[in-house]
Amino acid sequence: MTDYTLYYWSAPFRGQFVRAVLGWAGKTWDEAGDDKIYALMEGPIEAMPVPFMGPPVLVDHANDFAVSQMPAILLYLGESLDLMPKDAVGRALTLKIVCDANDVIDELTRDGGKSMWSEDRWTAFQPRLEKWMSFWEETGRRHGLKAKAGYLLGGDQPGLADVVTTTLWTTIVDRFPAIGKTLDKTAPHTAALARRVSELPALFDVAQKACADYGETWSGGKIEASLRKVLGD
Repeated sequence: MTDYTLYYWSAPFRGQFVRAVLGWAGKTWDEAGDDKIYALMEGPIEAMPVPFMGPPVLVDHANDFAVSQMPAILLYLGESLDLMPKDAVGRALTLKIVCDANDVIDELTRDGGKSMWSEDRWTAFQPRLEKWMSFWEETGRRHGLKAKAGYLLGGDQPGLADVVTTTLWTTIVDRFPAIGKTLDKTAPHTAALARRVSELPALFDVAQKACADYGETWSGGKIEASLRKVLGD
């Protein structure tokens, strides 16, 4: 039996953060698949491994425990697999970075596709996107990222915050090069960190599998199509 079962759609998006952390920790997992997710969402709450409105959901078989919501899943993995910093500041900042990453992808999909991107909307969003990018740059400046040598919250090896940062930005910029150009200009140290950490074998393998499994898909659906249209990607 594998260590975990992940319920997430056939796309990177929120699920990719969970995959990256599991891969980083050397854990094995099964993907439940879209049909099982639909069946659970349409069935009774009592049949769900944990009450949830939408994936991701992670089932930890060894501990007979299930949890939903991407930040909660990453917090659980960070705590249970000893991936979190030991100090309160580092732990709080790590969780903040997870939540910020969740907010960024929400905004890039216009809150789950409630409206589509247009040229005017994308132009108006640029200052806000650059502000989001600068959060990572400033966090690194204050806490440890020095040119190309350090990590986001300091230390001599990548932490959970670096794994989340790398997954966020490389998954986006690999599929939307125009956003990558903005990241390089607005947050060059963050962009360099993400590229460097993404080359580590565990994360490289997870990213390559996502490309093999999902191709160029990021979030999927009409909202991704509208984003590609305004970016020309």
